[in-house]
Amino acid sequence: MQRLKSKLSGLLGTVLTAVLLAMPVTSQAEIQSIDADVKAERTIVGTKQDPSAYAMVGDALIARPLLFGMTIVGSVAYVVTLPFSLLGENAGQAAETLVLQPARATFVRCLGCTVYD
Repeated sequence: MQRLKSKLSGLLGTVLTAVLLAMPVTSQAEIQSIDADVKAERTIVGTKQDPSAYAMVGDALIARPLLFGMTIVGSVAYVVTLPFSLLGENAGQAAETLVLQPARATFVRCLGCTVYD
């Protein structure tokens, strides 16, 4: 059992290192394109900035742990599909969708805030 835990922690460390090393692969033009898309999206999408206590508690206990899990799963999926994304020249879009959007929703969005169209 200890050997399995050791292998799993080594695998997790390897995956996280690969994610961190793979992120700079996107070109500056792709990053600027993503930034422009995000800015355009922010003008369309609004955020409810006055959440209730129930919304904050639900967000902290349910939504944030699920979003953190989605960030981890998306990071693994990004690393696994990175060779294909590079061949298809959409590594930046894959990073945005699989890693950055869940990470922003997990760590940047205010507690209990709701994003709406």
